[in-house]
Amino acid sequence: MSNKRVYASIITIGDELLIGQTIDTNSAWMAQELNKLGIWVKRRVAVGDVWDEIWNALDQESKQSQVILITGGLGPTADDITKPLLNEYFGGKLVVDQAALQNVKDIFEKYIKRTMLDVNLKQAEVPDVCTVIQNKRGTAPGMWFEKDGKVFISMPGVPNEMKGMMTDFVLPRLPKMFSLPAVVHRTLLTAGIGESYIADRIKDFEAALPGYIKLAYLPNFGMVRLRLTATGENESEITAEIDRLFVDLQSQLEDVMVINEDKNLEEAIGLMLAKHGKTLATAESCTGGYISHLITSVPGSSKYFKGGVVSYDNTVKENVLGVDADTLDNHGAVSEETVFEMATAAKELIKTDYALAVSGIMGPGGGTEEKPVGTVWVAVAAKSGTVTKRFQTRYDRHRNIEVTAINALNLLRQTILNDLKTIS
Repeated sequence: MSNKRVYASIITIGDELLIGQTIDTNSAWMAQELNKLGIWVKRRVAVGDVWDEIWNALDQESKQSQVILITGGLGPTADDITKPLLNEYFGGKLVVDQAALQNVKDIFEKYIKRTMLDVNLKQAEVPDVCTVIQNKRGTAPGMWFEKDGKVFISMPGVPNEMKGMMTDFVLPRLPKMFSLPAVVHRTLLTAGIGESYIADRIKDFEAALPGYIKLAYLPNFGMVRLRLTATGENESEITAEIDRLFVDLQSQLEDVMVINEDKNLEEAIGLMLAKHGKTLATAESCTGGYISHLITSVPGSSKYFKGGVVSYDNTVKENVLGVDADTLDNHGAVSEETVFEMATAAKELIKTDYALAVSGIMGPGGGTEEKPVGTVWVAVAAKSGTVTKRFQTRYDRHRNIEVTAINALNLLRQTILNDLKTIS
């Protein structure tokens, strides 16, 4: 067992990664999980399906990291060369792993229901010098190699399969191989205030942090996540200190804090609604159902979200939500009057405690001098009344939709909070 800091390198394999055809989400997820264990990711390297480049990457990364994670190149086709390369790299011989073979057969029999080809059977072959990591979510097994105190772990590039192996096998095993420090995180989410303003507000707090506790700013679309991280040998001691500091941080940001957990805005709103037994509906125009998607991406959202109307066209606003034709003619779809009627109608139509409505111009076309691209009106209908607010975004269409959803959800959160304060 080593007492030194443990470093990791992540090698992702595939031409599709280099040309941008596939976005590498594996590295980010693996880095987060390794960090939780107290393993520092030193390098992330992407290489194509080229034998020499993969071989050289293994050589280079094993010189500076004790843990080398490899994803990709384990499929059944000719360009999947990771397994034969690793077999040669570690001086092994390919043999059939019976458990992996049975797994492949079971998948074809139960799910694919097609004749299995020889290339599929070959996926059960593994180097005899590795520990096999069974794949509960696919056909290609993973491989764990050890050499000169270093660990090399090869997994499929399919994110779901990789995550299964990491969670079930790799992450529990690494602490048994290395002596790792305790790492403790505390996270809070803020909204409605920029990163620079937060930094200015808490500059004295940040300057007084002890060396073993770091503060990270993680901004994203009108929100800033603040994460305190403590690292040390005595977990109970660093936990007590980071908890004390976290209480102080919350007190300084109480007016802009959404939640004092590592959760996103839609999760925070869901917790509020579920705790108080309240329900929600949506009426979306410019976001096209994106807000409903965010809300329903949270497990258990059926407890508080009843449904929504995507009233993209004015005829739907009129015929389904009952927005007055005169309102649309006189004020337009993107107006305070229209979202007011959308929200109040959705609340009554779907029979909920709250209804959230949005209408805007996401671009790139459709803007005018009076209502330029990025103009958005949001309304939240509640028992206490309906509140409205105008926002102006400044990005491309995709980002405008995302920012609009965050602004709308935050207005909903503020409305719920105000209602709760009134009740209490």
